[in-house]
Amino acid sequence: QVQLVESGGGLVQAGGSLRLSCVASGSIFSINAMGWYRPAPGKQRELVTVITSDGGTHYVDSAKGRFTISRDNAKNTVYLQMNSLKPEDTAVYYCKVNLLMNPRSLYENIYWGQGTQVTVSS
Repeated sequence: QVQLVESGGGLVQAGGSLRLSCVASGSIFSINAMGWYRPAPGKQRELVTVITSDGGTHYVDSAKGRFTISRDNAKNTVYLQMNSLKPEDTAVYYCKVNLLMNPRSLYENIYWGQGTQVTVSS
């Protein structure tokens, strides 16, 4: 099995910064995409940002220029640096990881973290 543990959420004033972390552990052969999601109106969760195994990144428009995703493959960890935070960024942020559990895996397994609360006050 695989476990994802998130940390770094909290309460911050508008304009402030937070850094989220998500560590994956357990039966992992390789990790492909790692991403951060949050709830959105009309959707279960929306993609905030994702980073691929070769470092390619994608951001939702509202996060561009303010958020930076990065990963440490040696530590199976993904980070989300959140700067210039706004009240509308308030949400529970969930980490999602696409991985292969062994070299014979034909399909990716997807795992979600438990979520970490980010609250931005005005």
